[in-house]
Amino acid sequence: MRIAEARVVVTCPDRNFVTLKLVTDDGLTGVGDATLNGRELAVAAYLNEHVLPVLIGRDAARIEDTWQFLYRGAYWRRGPVTMTAIAAVDTALWDIKGKAAGLPVYQLLGGRCRDGVTVYGHANAETVDDVLAEVGRYVDMGYRAVRVQTGIPGLASTYGVSGDKMFYEPADAALPSENVWSTPAYLNHVPTVFERVRAEFGPGLALLHDVHHRLTPIEAARLGRSLEPYALTWMEDPVPAELQEGFRLIRRHTTTPIAVGEVFNSIWDCQQLISEQLIDYVRTTVVHAGGISHLRRIFDLAALYHVRSGSHGATDLSPVCMAAALHVDLSIPNFGLQEYMRHTPATDAVFPHSYRFADGYLHPGEEPGLGVDIDEDLAAQYPYRPAQLPVNRLVDGTMHNW
Repeated sequence: MRIAEARVVVTCPDRNFVTLKLVTDDGLTGVGDATLNGRELAVAAYLNEHVLPVLIGRDAARIEDTWQFLYRGAYWRRGPVTMTAIAAVDTALWDIKGKAAGLPVYQLLGGRCRDGVTVYGHANAETVDDVLAEVGRYVDMGYRAVRVQTGIPGLASTYGVSGDKMFYEPADAALPSENVWSTPAYLNHVPTVFERVRAEFGPGLALLHDVHHRLTPIEAARLGRSLEPYALTWMEDPVPAELQEGFRLIRRHTTTPIAVGEVFNSIWDCQQLISEQLIDYVRTTVVHAGGISHLRRIFDLAALYHVRSGSHGATDLSPVCMAAALHVDLSIPNFGLQEYMRHTPATDAVFPHSYRFADGYLHPGEEPGLGVDIDEDLAAQYPYRPAQLPVNRLVDGTMHNW
C-alpha cells in the first residue's frame, strides 16, 4: 500500500482552507487539514515544495516512521508552518489506515472512552442583554457548555464579538485591520457580565471565557480571582505563553481553571505547563500540533498530571480537522471539552462528513477512516481569497497582543 498521488487543495467556501489528499496504489484515499489562518499559502507551498515529493512511493501504513521522517528529517523543525504540514500528512495516513482496516479511526486508537464528545459553543454580543439572549439560544440548541464574549464599553470592537453570531471569522480583510484595546476597561467589565450570566442560567451550565493573550500575569490573576464566584470551567489564554513561569504567579492568586495551547505546535511547547500543573486544560489541536499521532502524545503526557484536553475548534479548522479531533476526543481518558464553531453550509458542502451534533455532544460516526472527504470539483468553484487576522493597539497607539 504505497502512496501513489499527493495533492494540495486550496479553497475558500466562505473562508480559506488548505487540504492534503493522498491516494494509494490500491485506490484508498486519505485527507488531512493543513489550514493556518492568515498564512494558508505558506503551508501549501511547504507541502508542495518540500513534502509531497518525498511522499510518493512511501508505505502508507508506516504512519509513525513517516512522522519521524518529516520531523527529524527537517533540520529547521517545529514552528506552525512545518507542524501544520506534518499534521496534514499524519491525519491523511490515519484516514487511510482506518479505511484499510474497515474501522473508524477511534477504534484504532483504543476504542471509545465515552458515548459522545461534549462541545461548547460561542455566545457573543455587544451588550450584556444581547449576550444573555445568545447564551439562551445555545442552551435551547442543547449545548451544555458556552463560551461568553461581550463588547467592552468604550471600545469600537472587541475580540470574539461578531455581527455573524454562528459563523464568526476574525480574518476579515486582505490586509490586517486594527483594533483598539483597554485592559482597565476590560477588567472592570468582564466580572459584571458573568455575574448576570450565572444569575440567569444557574450553576449547571459550564461557562468559559477567552482572554486571548491580552493580560500580564498579575492582571490575569486579578481577573481569575474576580471570576471565582461564577465558577468558570476555564479562563482561556490569559497571557502569552512564551514566558511560561508567569503562569506560576497566576496560580498563586486564583483557583479559576486555566486553559491554554491553541497556538502550540509540539509537546515541548507545553511540557513545563503540564508537568508543573500550571494549567488545567491543554488546547492543542490536530492541525497545528503535528497530527493525530503527536496530539495523542501531548494528551498522554497531560493525563499524568491531571490536565485535560480542551482542543481548539474554531472555523479556521476545516471539517477534516474537526472529524480527526472527535476520534481523538472519543478515545482519550482525560478528555475535557471540545470547541465547536459550526461551519457555513458552503463549507459543509465542500467537506461532506459523517459527524453530527445531538444533545450537546458531537459524534464522529462509524464510517471507516475519519468519515470526512473533500469534494474537489466543488472546492474548485471557490478560489483562494486573501484574508488576514487583525492586529491590536492600546488606546495610546502601542502595539499589543491580538
